[in-house]
Amino acid sequence: MGPAPEQEFAQFYDATWPRTLACTYAMTGEIGVAEELAQEAYTRAWARWSQIARYDEPGAWVRQVATRLAVSRWRRSRAARSWQQRHRHVIEVDGPSETSALLITALRQLPEAQRRAIVLHHLADFPVEEVARLEKCPSGTVKARLSRGRAALGEILADPSQNGAPTHA
Repeated sequence: MGPAPEQEFAQFYDATWPRTLACTYAMTGEIGVAEELAQEAYTRAWARWSQIARYDEPGAWVRQVATRLAVSRWRRSRAARSWQQRHRHVIEVDGPSETSALLITALRQLPEAQRRAIVLHHLADFPVEEVARLEKCPSGTVKARLSRGRAALGEILADPSQNGAPTHA
C-alpha cells in the first residue's frame, strides 16, 4: 500500500516546486507574483489529485496551469491598463514643497515609535487615545513619545546640518 494522498502530494510538491516557481518567475519577472501563481496551480492540482497523480508527468500539468495563469494575469493587467489609459483623467500634481521634504527628512531621523506617534497624532489627526490604541500602549507612553519626538524634531530642524539642508559657513 502506497503513501496517503496527502503525503504523496507533499512529496510531489517538494519535488516539483522549484521548477514550477522558476517557470512562473521567468514569465512574470516578479517573485511574489510567481509564488502566487505557482501556489494557485498547486491548489488546483490538489483539488484533482486523485486524477492528476495518475498522469505520466503531473508536474507538467501543474506548470502548464501555472503558466496559463500567468498569461491570464498578463492579459487582465494589459486590458486594465488599456481601459485606464482611455478613461483616466490626468491630474498634474506638484512635488512636495521644500518644507515638506525637510520635515520628511527630519522625521526619518527619529526613532520609529516617536515617528509613528508624531505622524498619527499631528499629521493624521488622531487623538492621543486612538494613537495609544493603534500602538497598543498606554496613552502616557504616546504622550512621552510625542514630547520627545517634538523636542528632537525641533533640534533637527533648527540645525540645518542635520536635515540635509545646505549650510552657510
